[in-house]
Amino acid sequence: MLYTIHSQQLIKAPLDRVWDFMSNPANLATITPDYMKFTVLSAPEEKVFPGQIIEYYVSPVFGIRLHWVTEITQVKDKEYFIDEQRFGPYSFWHHKHFLKETPEGTLMTDIVHYKLPLGFLGTIAHGLFVKKQLQGIFDFRKKKLDELFA
Repeated sequence: MLYTIHSQQLIKAPLDRVWDFMSNPANLATITPDYMKFTVLSAPEEKVFPGQIIEYYVSPVFGIRLHWVTEITQVKDKEYFIDEQRFGPYSFWHHKHFLKETPEGTLMTDIVHYKLPLGFLGTIAHGLFVKKQLQGIFDFRKKKLDELFA
C-alpha cells in the first residue's frame, strides 16, 4: 500500500532565506528530532542539485541504526526540490518540497509518498507506529523552523 503525508507551514521569513536553509543538506539534522540520531555521512555541498546523493544513518525504531541513501532528482531554484530513497528503510520514498513566497512569509509544502516493506506486516507497523512517528517528525520540524526563523 502507498501512503501519503501532506504538510504545510507558513514560515515568517523571506523566500531566499528559507530556500537557503532548506536546500542545504547539512541542515537536515537540525530539523530532525534528536531521538532519530540522524547523522549525515556524505559531505554534501551547500545546495541541493539534481543527481546529488546524500548518505546518512537514522535510528527510527528502538534505536536500531539504519543506513539511508537518497538522491535529489529534481531542483527548481527557490521553488522546489525532490528527494527519492535509493537505499533505506522504505520500499518506496518520494518527497517533494515546495516553497512559495507570500505576503506573510514563505509557504512550505511537503508531499511524501512512501511504501513500507514486509507486506501485511508493514501495513500493521504503519498503523501501530510508523504513521504516528512520521507525523511527529513533521510536527518537530514545524516547531524547529518556527524557532529558527522567529
